[in-house]
Amino acid sequence: MSELPEMRASDHDRELIAERLRDAVAEGRLTMEEFDERLTRAYEARTQGELSPLVADLPATGTPSAVTAPDGAARWSERVGGKPTSRFALAFCGGFERKGSWTVGRDHVSVAVMGGGEIDLREARFEEREVVIRCFALMGGIDVTVPPELNVQVSGFGLMGGFGEEGEVEGAPDPSAPTVRVTGFALMGGVGVRRKLRKAEKRRLKEERERARLEGGEPGAGGKRLPPGTPDAPRESP
Repeated sequence: MSELPEMRASDHDRELIAERLRDAVAEGRLTMEEFDERLTRAYEARTQGELSPLVADLPATGTPSAVTAPDGAARWSERVGGKPTSRFALAFCGGFERKGSWTVGRDHVSVAVMGGGEIDLREARFEEREVVIRCFALMGGIDVTVPPELNVQVSGFGLMGGFGEEGEVEGAPDPSAPTVRVTGFALMGGVGVRRKLRKAEKRRLKEERERARLEGGEPGAGGKRLPPGTPDAPRESP
């Protein structure tokens, strides 16, 4: 008796797997290298059998026809708790970094003296729901990067320097997210707090824009296709 042919994968099937991979890297279940490798294999897959192993070690987030991401409260609860991996950072005529998947202590102190430091909370965990980061910059600088939905309070001051939140905030913080208080002072230096999307989210938005561009053609002014003959419209072949 001959075996039945394996079910072919559709574009919709591949996109569902891609969404689960994006959720997994945003939750810290996959590294960026693993995400890149699996995403490439997902879009190259021809059958269901090639897609299934890509998410076999990831938690189920829904049925194949309706994949849903966890709500904000559930997502943030997974990132609160655990033993802190850093309570102190020092840069003296040099630099320090606290980024990636690290756990912020409930009271973290960072000092930069004639040097620079980088604190990135976009993929971090938090010892408690409320943490305090005390930044002291003397003829140096400390950059604090946070995800847009995090609740952040900035209360430091600068003397012959700057201490504050940089750039514009898009949207409102998530009430279920932890609260981070950034305080301290900068003397002839600076401490800046800025909101920035996670790498996985930036990649997702880039892919969506690229997909929209391919589906709708090259956009003209204002993101819309322009009729032939207008200055910014693509030329038509004779």
